[in-house]
This record gives sequence, C-alpha cells and structure tokens, in this order.
Amino acid sequence: MKPSSATKKSSRIKARNAALLNQLGTPGLGSLLARRWVAGTGQLILSVGGFAFVAAWFVELMIQLYGQISGNVAVHPVGWMGLLGTVLFVVAWCWSLATSFSLMRAASKVNLESLESFAAGQVKLEPAKIILAMSALPQWQHSGEIIARVFVFKDFPAAMKFVNAVADLAELAQHHPDVDIRWNKVTLALTSHDAGGLTEKDFALARQCDALSVL
Repeated sequence: MKPSSATKKSSRIKARNAALLNQLGTPGLGSLLARRWVAGTGQLILSVGGFAFVAAWFVELMIQLYGQISGNVAVHPVGWMGLLGTVLFVVAWCWSLATSFSLMRAASKVNLESLESFAAGQVKLEPAKIILAMSALPQWQHSGEIIARVFVFKDFPAAMKFVNAVADLAELAQHHPDVDIRWNKVTLALTSHDAGGLTEKDFALARQCDALSVL
C-alpha cells in the first residue's frame, strides 16, 4: 500500500464524519469534533437557540389551541418565535456547511505525493532553497539544520491524538520527527540525519503535519 492512500483515506473519513454530523445531525458538533472551536461553538449556540425558539413556539401554540377548545386562554400571536428559531437554525446550518467544505478541502491537501520520493536518496538543500521552502511554512522556525514548530491544542487528549496521527504518518514515510509533549503543546523538530541537514522530505512532512493539525 502506498503511504498516500492510507493517510488520505483516514483524513477524508474524519472530514466526512464531521461534515455529516454538521449537516445531518446538529450544526456545530462536527466542527467541534474537527477542532474548529470558534466556528463550532457559534454554530452550536445558533442551532440550539433556534431549536429552543421553535420548541417554545410549538408549546405556546399547543397551549393556545387547547385553551381555545376549553375557552380559558386568550389568543395572541406567537409566530415570531417559530420564525426566529427557523432563521437561527438555517444560519447555523449554512455556517456549518461552509465549515464542512473547508474541512473537506483541508483533508484533500493531506496527501503524501510529495513524500513518494522518500524511498530514494535525498540531498541536503541549499540555503536559497531552504529560504524558499520556509516561506510556505510561516509557523515553523528554522535553526541551523533543523526546522521546528510548536502546535497548541485544547487539552492533553487532543495533543496526543495529533501525536498519534503524526506517528502513523512518520511510519508510513519512514521519516521520524523529534517530538516533545508538554500537556497541550506538541513541538516537532525535523532534519535528515543521513543527508546531514534539511532535505525536501523534511519540508514535505512539515506540510502534512500542518494539515493534520486542523483536522
């Protein structure tokens, strides 16, 4: 099995599950599952608020309906609650749809095409090429013959989930970063020891780790 097929399949399954939960379940839950905390929280608040307004409208409508039958309740307009609830839920659903598309696009980028050349020998990159490669990795730091980045997550389990995903990726690519875990912070450091410095495989793996961190 090629490394690209396993990693792409795993990432797309996660993105698909989050999208399905967003669109067919509760808007926002899938976004939270994918660690889109701000968008997921906003979507969940809107969807739950919309449901609450619709439920309140339905209860009030039933109270008035049975009240009219018994003649004990005066009729007053309650349609605004149902309309407001519907609008809130539709906004949450559309927002979560946009997030779902974003997740699917991110998942499509998690591929190992750039890692397929790992089996072949890699040569140490020249300084000019390293500078060019670093421009595509703004969150990584270059120091000597190493590139490193600190990834921050909401808690320890989320950090470990990312580390496990990176471990699977590194095993498939047969290129292993140095990993330092400090509760919710994960530091990855990359270099190619056999080449005596940085090679394309370091930057390729860094790009894949960036993509994994948002899934």
